[in-house]
Amino acid sequence: MKHLPLIGITMGDPAGIGPEIIAMALADRSVYECCRPVVLGDPGVLSSIICNLPPLIPKEVSLNIIASPAQARAMPGVIDLIAISELKPGIIQPGRPAVEGGRAMVDYIVRAVEMATQGEIGAMVTSPISKVLMHQAGYIYDGHTQLISHLTGTPDYVMMLAGERLRVALVTIHCALKDVPDILDTELVYKTITITAKALQKDFGIKAPHLAVAALNPHAGEEGLFGSEEGQIIGPAIRMAAKEGLRVEGPFPADTLFHRAASGRYDAVVAMYHDQGLIPLKLLHFSDAVNITLGLPIIRTSVDHGTAYDIAGTGKADPSSLKAAIRMAVSMAGNRIGIDD
Repeated sequence: MKHLPLIGITMGDPAGIGPEIIAMALADRSVYECCRPVVLGDPGVLSSIICNLPPLIPKEVSLNIIASPAQARAMPGVIDLIAISELKPGIIQPGRPAVEGGRAMVDYIVRAVEMATQGEIGAMVTSPISKVLMHQAGYIYDGHTQLISHLTGTPDYVMMLAGERLRVALVTIHCALKDVPDILDTELVYKTITITAKALQKDFGIKAPHLAVAALNPHAGEEGLFGSEEGQIIGPAIRMAAKEGLRVEGPFPADTLFHRAASGRYDAVVAMYHDQGLIPLKLLHFSDAVNITLGLPIIRTSVDHGTAYDIAGTGKADPSSLKAAIRMAVSMAGNRIGIDD
């Protein structure tokens, strides 16, 4: 068992579905066949979930409070947990976010980054947080990705969503659609292409990744009739990357590109904005997509859904995305070890 990678799993907002999808995922014995999972969270919150959600979580599942990942027992039926917070009873109720929980959810992330940076864990997997709650708790970041990039000193990073059939990297992430054309520039598109290509080599074990780049406008601008971004911004970025020996093509009209990518023609698609890339991704991988931050010195994967306050504590949450994120982190850790060796 000791040869399996240690994977740190942050609880997310204690009032969201994070605690229950963790408990559900770690009730699956197969998770322990690929890694040694360690939860960073709150023992009271997780104990309450374990007690209140049978038969989804077997009664024999128990907590093992540890001080460091190295102390993990890594046994099915036992959840190894590092108590980063000890929230008072009654403060956290499922579906009712509280500022105290917001501070705790950030503490889980910060500690996980420290552990990953120091090599105490091989990767970190994050459960969902509330961006609004993060701000209320005094942390003015757009979400996990920006906080982790700050903590690791990584100014250039890429958000990728991945499933078995489709991987999508985003040039712009959380911004208004009307702002996308003003944000796009050749350097940003070029960086997204190169960071994605390098990550596919380093973290996914693809020696010569084949990338396709989506156009911004309908029909790829129709030779300037419907927009000039393809000729002035996206095309030059693709040519810059191709001159460095990268296998990259485009810009292609998005309405046909994703069909070809999902059929296996490309290893990843570089999309210009959030919904352009995530609508087709979630159509194929609504329950099992994984959010990955590319370009970091550490490995970070995440579920591809939110806190789902409306169903928190009801047992209706689906742990599939968390299980996929754990397995993706294990695979990435293995690929990095292979390169380092």
